[in-house]
Amino acid sequence: MKKWIVILLALCICCTAQIAGVFADEEVSLVDLDPNPTTTPAPQEGGEAQQPGEEPAPSVPPERVFKDGTVQLVITAAGDMTIGGDVRKRGDSLFTRELKRQDGDIHFLMRNVREIFESDDMSIVNFEGTLTTAPVYKTNNQFVFSAPPEYVEILKQGSIEAVALENNHVFDHGQAGLDETKATLEQAGIVWSDSQHVGVYTVNNVSIAMLTYQQYRDKVEELLVKVPQDVQNAKALYDVVIVSFHWGQELDYKPNKNQINLGRATIDAGADLVLGHHSHRINPIEKYKDRYIVYSLGNFSFAGNNKPSDMSTFLFQVRLNVKGDTVETAGFRIIPSRISSKSDYNDFAPTPFTDQRLIDNVVNMLLKNSKGLEYAVDYYPVDWD
Repeated sequence: MKKWIVILLALCICCTAQIAGVFADEEVSLVDLDPNPTTTPAPQEGGEAQQPGEEPAPSVPPERVFKDGTVQLVITAAGDMTIGGDVRKRGDSLFTRELKRQDGDIHFLMRNVREIFESDDMSIVNFEGTLTTAPVYKTNNQFVFSAPPEYVEILKQGSIEAVALENNHVFDHGQAGLDETKATLEQAGIVWSDSQHVGVYTVNNVSIAMLTYQQYRDKVEELLVKVPQDVQNAKALYDVVIVSFHWGQELDYKPNKNQINLGRATIDAGADLVLGHHSHRINPIEKYKDRYIVYSLGNFSFAGNNKPSDMSTFLFQVRLNVKGDTVETAGFRIIPSRISSKSDYNDFAPTPFTDQRLIDNVVNMLLKNSKGLEYAVDYYPVDWD
């Protein structure tokens, strides 16, 4: 009996030695198993479970999810946003001087419109500049714009979810500056789009695609082919398609023939909304085939001039009812504003008008400049009907 015990012990020692040899070259870690593991919350209907540290997925208020499954989106659009300044110049830029007046609080720009942007489902601006420390590339330009990358918090904390990034200033600091700007926006969770990149924002499982282009005279015919094709491709993949154009002539108060033709062709191809900018002046709105074409939103927060000759602007808001493959336009309103909280100089803080006379001035200007525009709206509501 003792002999067999000795043999069995020898076999066990041998097997143990062989197993140890197999794993001798591997790093083995022992993990303590929680006897009472915490379970991940089950996904809510129509969404995924929120992971610790993540921001909640965007969603519309319950009152805008109708019984038949329709989701009503409220989208806000504003014009040109230019922050920072020209690093080639000595001394403080206009923006830096104003920032010092505001005790260094970069969020002063959005203080008078933040609540408006927070109450919608998606806010869009034309970001005309860069967020970069790269050297100036367009050294011969009269104006170049850049802001430190950390200033992206102005957009994020201001509830701006998306930016158009196809304009004549995004390349002021070359490819390196543009690449850093894109990476900075992405890190902050802000959607961007240009002529090569479709930006996509999703709310309540409704996907919103953003397409953005620049229109120059030598690109008119090219865009009349490219844009409708791009819109059709996007419409096959996404629920809502919004197209932004950097177009027209600076200081123009109404669209030219090329803008009109391209805007309507974009709607013909299936776009749900067309937004325009570049002229630094507000332009009329058309309603074409139940879709709005906003030819120019003017300036928004514009640090390129401390006292423009015209500081009037407006925020554009539209309601879109989305159910399955169907998108219906459910009205719009404008919020007449000044690009500054001051009337005597531009402090870069867009501010809605409260004086009825000033509100009427914006509305009357739009109506006056819409003459001859076939599908121009004949009424500019400042409140939801």
